[in-house]
Amino acid sequence: MDVFLDDRRQTPLGWTRVYWPDQAIALLEAGGVTRISLDYDLGNEARGTGLDVLHWLRRAVEDGLQAPKIMIHTGDPHGRAEMQKVLDEILVLVGRQ
Repeated sequence: MDVFLDDRRQTPLGWTRVYWPDQAIALLEAGGVTRISLDYDLGNEARGTGLDVLHWLRRAVEDGLQAPKIMIHTGDPHGRAEMQKVLDEILVLVGRQ
């Protein structure tokens, strides 16, 4: 399954659309996610950002989860930089597995 976390962009054909981090995390927990593409700003910071999904993924990979391919598609420069830092940490962990 390919998961697309975004509040505004059009969902790519064949991808499963989610609007909030908890929805993306629930799909990751259920298994079968092969790719995930993340936006940072989701329109309601109280509900979280794409960065929250990456933090969850980092912890899950540390606990043995096989990470899907992770992409960042945000237009927010600060958000992208923060997300890339965590993604780089995940990639280091994946390289150790």
